[in-house]
Amino acid sequence: MTGLSLRKAVEADLPALLGLYGQPSFNNGRTVSLEAAQAIFARMALYPDFAVYLVERDGNVVGTFALMVIDNLAHWGMPSALVENVVVAEGAQGGGIGGWMMREAFRLAEGKGAYKVALSSNLRSDKAHRFYESLGFEKYGFSFKLEPLPVLVEGDVA
Repeated sequence: MTGLSLRKAVEADLPALLGLYGQPSFNNGRTVSLEAAQAIFARMALYPDFAVYLVERDGNVVGTFALMVIDNLAHWGMPSALVENVVVAEGAQGGGIGGWMMREAFRLAEGKGAYKVALSSNLRSDKAHRFYESLGFEKYGFSFKLEPLPVLVEGDVA
């Protein structure tokens, strides 16, 4: 797909990112405030091998994803990669941007030597599941979550 460019997001991009995250089709349209986003973004900048990426077309932000490459003592020391927060602007969906973004995420992960790329998708997101399967992702294992995080009590393993 031509006309698309990929770059790492910077703090000045937070309003555009929050706009993508605030779409009704993503996270039920909920976002954090700009002030909270600035604090979170500053903390995220401290994570090794983590970045939020923006996709632009004609100077407009049309998509985003986050990629974390995680060092690993298992699997012969090869890192794994985690893709999160894959979002395409609602007016730009269906035009190949999502596939282009994911291929870029694969390329970045491969460049870091990752032995796999993992992601999670909402159980009810059939459209997203078909999209990820079209890119070669396979359902593998189970995903578990616990909300809210339990408070550790004395004697628990931290």
